[in-house]
Amino acid sequence: MKTLIVIDMQKDFIDGSLGTKEAVGIVDNVKKKIEEYLKNGDEVIFTRDTHQENYMDTNEGRHLPVIHCIEETEGWEIRPELIDAVKKSGSGNVTIINKPSFGYTGWGDFEFEEIELVGLCTDICVVSNALILKALFPEIKISVDAAACAGVTPESHNAALTTMKMCQIEIK
Repeated sequence: MKTLIVIDMQKDFIDGSLGTKEAVGIVDNVKKKIEEYLKNGDEVIFTRDTHQENYMDTNEGRHLPVIHCIEETEGWEIRPELIDAVKKSGSGNVTIINKPSFGYTGWGDFEFEEIELVGLCTDICVVSNALILKALFPEIKISVDAAACAGVTPESHNAALTTMKMCQIEIK
């Protein structure tokens, strides 16, 4: 079974407090990927960047002083059309993981055969999770769909893609 990991496709990263036109521009590509995976009976895992009210007092908050993805707020929610794609499929093969930092450290609890990553931001959370996954599962195919990812800037997006490629992650 293949696994699609959808990284942080949340309102605050798309068109909220940290949104960009590039992030808005990948929503349809991500939705198509989700539909394709679920149609084929494959697994989809969403991650949600998840912060608390004390965000500004955290290390991340001191380095990125923009309030975002506060748990249970509108900005924390996964983009509605992506959740609608899941509901439409009727698939029960979907997991949502709340993560308090860039990279999720619980990937070792999963059994993967092949992984593809999409989402936001290429240069922060996508690259962090891709490298964690590659370290944990060095012998499986891990890929990133560049057209279904966006970075903080186009330049940092491309730099992250180059980094992942150098670490033997396939860039589509």
